[in-house]
Amino acid sequence: MLLKIKNGSKSFGGEILFEDVDFQIKSNEKIAVIGRNGCGKTTLLKIISGEYSLDQGQLTIDGNISIGYLSQQAFKDEQQTVRESFDEIYRHILEIEEQLKKVVKQLEQNYSEELLARLAFLQHQFECHNGYSYEQQQAMLLTRFGFSPEDSDKRICEFSGGQKTRIAFVRLLLLQPDILLLDEPTNHLDIQTVQWLEGYLQKYPHALVIVSHDRMFLDKVVSEVYEFEFNRLNHYVGNYSRFVELKQLEFNRQQIAYKNQQEEIARLKQLIEKFRYKKNKAAFAQSKISYLKKMTLVEKPGQDRRKLKLHFEKNIRGGNTVLVVDNLEIGYDQTLCKINLQVLSGHKLGVIGPNGLGKSTFLKTIMGLIPPLAGDFMYGHQIEVAYFDQSLAQVSSDKTVLDELWDLYPEYDHTQIRTVLGNFMFTADDVFKTCDVLSGGEKVRLLLCKIMLSKANLLILDEPTNHLDIAGKEALEKALLDYNGTVIFVSHDRYFVNKLANQILYIDGEKTGYYQLNYQEYLEKTANIEYGEKEEKTREEKTADAKTERENRKRAESLERQITRAEEQLQDLKSLRFEEEYYHDYQKLNQLEEEIDEKKNEIINLMKEWEEYVS
Repeated sequence: MLLKIKNGSKSFGGEILFEDVDFQIKSNEKIAVIGRNGCGKTTLLKIISGEYSLDQGQLTIDGNISIGYLSQQAFKDEQQTVRESFDEIYRHILEIEEQLKKVVKQLEQNYSEELLARLAFLQHQFECHNGYSYEQQQAMLLTRFGFSPEDSDKRICEFSGGQKTRIAFVRLLLLQPDILLLDEPTNHLDIQTVQWLEGYLQKYPHALVIVSHDRMFLDKVVSEVYEFEFNRLNHYVGNYSRFVELKQLEFNRQQIAYKNQQEEIARLKQLIEKFRYKKNKAAFAQSKISYLKKMTLVEKPGQDRRKLKLHFEKNIRGGNTVLVVDNLEIGYDQTLCKINLQVLSGHKLGVIGPNGLGKSTFLKTIMGLIPPLAGDFMYGHQIEVAYFDQSLAQVSSDKTVLDELWDLYPEYDHTQIRTVLGNFMFTADDVFKTCDVLSGGEKVRLLLCKIMLSKANLLILDEPTNHLDIAGKEALEKALLDYNGTVIFVSHDRYFVNKLANQILYIDGEKTGYYQLNYQEYLEKTANIEYGEKEEKTREEKTADAKTERENRKRAESLERQITRAEEQLQDLKSLRFEEEYYHDYQKLNQLEEEIDEKKNEIINLMKEWEEYVS
């Protein structure tokens, strides 16, 4: 057992977040913590990390373990370069490397058996701590999170806030703590990076605790789910989909048990009332009264009533052709991509692709916020548009929530506006908050409220699920699926895209493509690798592809043989370190170490080339 919480409780400002919760982490477990926004998920992570303490209950931690939490990875000195910050992680390796250099220098001046033994020990330690591969590991992680090799030499203060968070994430993964705590790790990552991160975390060698609203991500990574509900923490074994099944089964069982018990209580009460005043039946009635008092009551299964209630509808039908995009080149100083497509009434077009290559730019262009660099786009007859901006700038005024909505829709009376806001979970004094102090989730709800009241027949949504909890996402999914208008949306949430999209626009520079398929069909069509391939290939192209595939396979097999030989040669060279001929002659030993390094570099280069032919 790495960590255990028993009967834990926590409150803030007199409000109970959770009470009497039990939670535990065993070695190598992959755990999800889910629940509504504000239920205590992040607080639990901070208690585990030591940032907060429990009000009541017991927290037991194995004293020998390390705990890593992303929010704790703030940089002490932002004047450092990325490389210098990462070097702090590898201080022990760098110290061994420095000692190796000193021993080698001493051997040049004063040969001894003691120094040779010291050299062999340090070399072994250096290898055990991955001294020969740590630089490649950090370069790989930086690349996966969207950084170039040159970024390693930039100072941390030169990066944006989002980039700093990703650098801190890389740093945390390099640390490999015994318990890795991740709070919304997929935020601001594109689909490709999320898919890679899934694979990385599946193989993570230690325990993992994730707070996330990304349902597909949780399905792929975790095997245990803890859910906060009604100030309690409930435990389920399995991934997210299994949790949903188990929770529904548990609810159904409890509902039946509660119903049966209530019927039994009603029956007993009728018997008691019937016989309690009859002399010959008084004892019988009294026994039933005693039985009722001793009965362990089944709790009525609770359902969270605080739900986002939205329903999209359109004022006018509009034309069948909603949007035509003809050779549209989008970008700022230079063209990011060229797009051709036609959106018809009722289409749900999901726009996906890597970050920074034009998804939001496309939406801003067709909204008229950015001029096109070339080409054209045209809306159909009587198309009315409502726009969701992921920056949420549309709800950043100093007006109250009530005034913000009422000023926009003055035709509604006070009661109607309050009712609508209540459906979007703005109750009591919430409506008197000013927009500029709202949380991200509150701003999303207010903007969705505005869009719903607009009754537009085309919704253009840029990352609408950001800041929404799982219940909020599910409510939005249902409302958009029921909506008989047209939707064009950008999202990195694959579960959301899979539920909603019946058309896919993939934007990735020259690979940009438009697919009249749903998300699952799109993945099957492209094999999740080649997004820009043509729908039909000529016989000549297929023959050429088959020939290339054969050549690639032959080259890969040849490289595999070379790698095997090189690895055997490397082992032979390493074994020479313990030969008397070498450990008694520092010059030969130095030469041997150079040969070992060269052989390792040869293997690395062969592996890189092999990966190109098998990917």
